[in-house]
Amino acid sequence: MIKICLSGLGRAGSQIARYLLERDDAKIISACCAPDSPKRGKDLGEILNYRDTGIIVDTVEDMKPYLSGTLPDVVIDFSTPWAALKNAELFAKMKINIVMGTTGFSPDEETHLFSMIKKHKTGLIYAPNITMGVNVLMLLTELASRLLSNYDAEIIEMHHKNKKDIPSATAKKISGVINGNSLDETKAADTPISSVRAGGIIGYHKVVLAGEHDKIEIVHESMSRNAFAEGALYAAKFINHKTGLFEMRDMLKFGELLADYFSGQGGRFASNMI
Repeated sequence: MIKICLSGLGRAGSQIARYLLERDDAKIISACCAPDSPKRGKDLGEILNYRDTGIIVDTVEDMKPYLSGTLPDVVIDFSTPWAALKNAELFAKMKINIVMGTTGFSPDEETHLFSMIKKHKTGLIYAPNITMGVNVLMLLTELASRLLSNYDAEIIEMHHKNKKDIPSATAKKISGVINGNSLDETKAADTPISSVRAGGIIGYHKVVLAGEHDKIEIVHESMSRNAFAEGALYAAKFINHKTGLFEMRDMLKFGELLADYFSGQGGRFASNMI
């Protein structure tokens, strides 16, 4: 059973907590919040309108003394960029691996996060979108954009009205995939992205590849925040006991899948596409 600490109890973090509390292959042993959060000092169950769990939500600093006695295997972070960076340094020092689902980092903040992981020789899976389905969308997009390199590409993304980063980190990541730069979303600005912030939309991404005479649309829509929770647990199991920086594509073995596909074409694509 994997032992998990939750960092951040907003919409996504709270749903992940509910999901994990019903699992028998994972155990939440701690949960943390910001110093000024009204959730501080409360039982996790009270925050979730759930049964008492015996897990008292607190700041990472105040959790340190008893964390040292029972360390989690992995932290799942869905907080804010500022809190995530501050907490990641403490977790990395304690050799606790991290699933980073928080978005909205600047390029400098990303660089700082990655350097902390290298410095302390811990493990991080960096996931602007943790859902399994949207990461398969990225694989399909990468495959289609390679085969249809002369087609025009556009991305449409929709989220709830309170989401702050526009466009979404996932949309920027998809743009990176289309432009052959999947490892660095901040440098991929060539693909037009249209953003919608309205109501309670959980998450919607569509890629349009249009030629002169036909088009392809690849769509992913999250119907429940359990999609995040499911992906977060898969990612936590993947990063456990690993060292270094990983993406969801590493967990899903995107590179191997694409290589297998193109090598199966009699070598027609291998020389110029892989």
